[in-house]
Amino acid sequence: MYISVAASGANAAISAVAGSRHVASPAPGKPRHSVIKTEKQLRESAAEKTSFSTGGLTLKHYFQQSLELIMASDGGGPPRWFSPLECGARMKDSPLLLYLPGLIGVGLGLILQHERLGKIFDIWCLHIPIRDRTSFTDLVKQVEDTVRSEYSGKPNRPIYLVGESFGGCLALAVAALNNDIDLKLILANPATSFTKSQLQLQTLLPSSIMFPQRLTSSFLDVLNLLSGTTSKMVAATMRKQLSLEQVIGEISQDTYTFLSPYLSVLSDVLTVKMLEWKLRMVKSAAAFANSRLHAVKAEALILISGQDHLLPSREEGERLSQLLPKCDIRIFNDCGHALFLEEGINLVSILVGASFYRRGKSLDYVSDYLPPSPSEFQKVYEPLRWIEVATNPVMLSTMESGKIVRNLSGIPSEGPVLFVGYHMMLGLELIPLVSRIWMERNIVLRGIAHPLMFTKLKEGNLPNLSAFDTFRVMGAVPVSAPNLYKLFSSKSHVLLYPGGMREALHRKGEEYKLFWPEEAEFVKMAARFGAKIIPFGSVGEDDIGQLLLDYDDLRRIPYLKAAMEDLTNETVKLRSDAGGEVSNQEIHLPIILPKVPGRFYFFFGKPIETEGRRQELRNKEKCDMLYLEVKRDVEKCIGYLQEKRKNDPYRNILARLAYQAVHGFDSEIPTFLL
Repeated sequence: MYISVAASGANAAISAVAGSRHVASPAPGKPRHSVIKTEKQLRESAAEKTSFSTGGLTLKHYFQQSLELIMASDGGGPPRWFSPLECGARMKDSPLLLYLPGLIGVGLGLILQHERLGKIFDIWCLHIPIRDRTSFTDLVKQVEDTVRSEYSGKPNRPIYLVGESFGGCLALAVAALNNDIDLKLILANPATSFTKSQLQLQTLLPSSIMFPQRLTSSFLDVLNLLSGTTSKMVAATMRKQLSLEQVIGEISQDTYTFLSPYLSVLSDVLTVKMLEWKLRMVKSAAAFANSRLHAVKAEALILISGQDHLLPSREEGERLSQLLPKCDIRIFNDCGHALFLEEGINLVSILVGASFYRRGKSLDYVSDYLPPSPSEFQKVYEPLRWIEVATNPVMLSTMESGKIVRNLSGIPSEGPVLFVGYHMMLGLELIPLVSRIWMERNIVLRGIAHPLMFTKLKEGNLPNLSAFDTFRVMGAVPVSAPNLYKLFSSKSHVLLYPGGMREALHRKGEEYKLFWPEEAEFVKMAARFGAKIIPFGSVGEDDIGQLLLDYDDLRRIPYLKAAMEDLTNETVKLRSDAGGEVSNQEIHLPIILPKVPGRFYFFFGKPIETEGRRQELRNKEKCDMLYLEVKRDVEKCIGYLQEKRKNDPYRNILARLAYQAVHGFDSEIPTFLL
């Protein structure tokens, strides 16, 4: 990785070599069509596709390259920006991202994120040399000048300030002073809670008089924590309930091999007096930022580590989320202070899940969406894979010839394609449906979703928006005609449930009954873009649970009736002006009695062509006829599966386990004859 460094304050430039690794990503995998694959084969196939990579970089490389960058600047000189060249080519109109580092100031805190971030951002990282004594207000002025200069040249794009620890204070200060600029703040364990932390002068520097020139080994151990030791390194020792000093000692023994050169250089350039000055600057930075929180109007995403042993970040995140007007928060329970150096943390995926990435003045859920890489998909899929394991879904599709096959070969590779089907209770079919199409066909299914997954009208008892990050990572889009238009125009594969929430929260005895509106809502839009419409049925909810208390039962209980009304008032109401049962979309959680799991079945009907029928389908009567045809096809798919599953000898999970015990747990389990 070659790094070019610009000294902003002196109009000078230097170059620093921090390694020489170049990583080329393989070409995207092509859709696979004709063979049946086991779940294991599908997952292995997915892993072979284009993937997110750190370029082989690890925490070891962070310390090594930090060492080289410190030596290149000789510990002195003014603060400067550098852009990691390993980021490579980026998307058109990518916004600027300014990374503002923590106390040590090296600026490589995003090193494990550079490759993926570099494809969607123009990344500049601030390097503050170890010996530099630029005041906090001067740092604010330097970042502010950069922000204003770059924004004046590209006023239609936002500027992201990623502030980590001390850098979080810097980002907040700049935002408070520049409300006329479109800034988006990403604050990772911000040091605004410094006065409540363990990083106090009286505890860390009691012997500064005795050792005035150089840091002792114990102080360097403190820096070990400050500059990048991850939570996994401290987990074992913290379980022993050791003091901070004891924890640091044990960690240092485990990581001494690759930390020792780094710490040795720090001991040469960082004296006790210098560390004392830096800690005082963090204290003043926290006071400066806290005094101006009321002036911050920028959108903010606060990222909090649950195992931060330096700052009380969890409490601070909650405090800031109450004070900042446009703020969202994500908590990572198993991570330590250096969040971006933790294994498994992917900032791009976090931004997509929080709907926090945009390239223009406002968020576009279609054009600003970033499809998941295989590693990102696996991270989303693994915690939910038990649903697929328990239900072992059977996937059937229909070829253009009308032949039914047990795979997804009948699904067109090229969009636009509109999947229209039946919504099982609580949307239980979504996980196997979306994951199988992604793994087998390399297709991201863009689901048209309820607004409650994206916005809340007020705080209450609905789940936090973070509960729906998984859906947004996998491409969910809030329901609206403009969004459907954009999806079709971008040739996407779109998933639509006309029955919506009323179908997914149906009553007793309403299994597999469609609750579609009378208006042909999607036909004209599909015809406008020549989209293929694929009707599909899904069956199996009655084999995994029995509806014990439904909407009608719950409303008979006064307390629950009031709670349901409160939940419904927390989010946008849909189809309130529509007639019939489809307009009854009151939010509630039915009580379901689990069963010994049966099996899920999916049947994708023959694609219905709308290409060349735009003029014809402007006629209301013909448009309604096609709408009813799609509805009948969905009902036929459901009926076909209900009848066929009666002859499936492996419908019950016990029969499937017995089969796999003989043939291997990765074997494909048979089903009924087609």
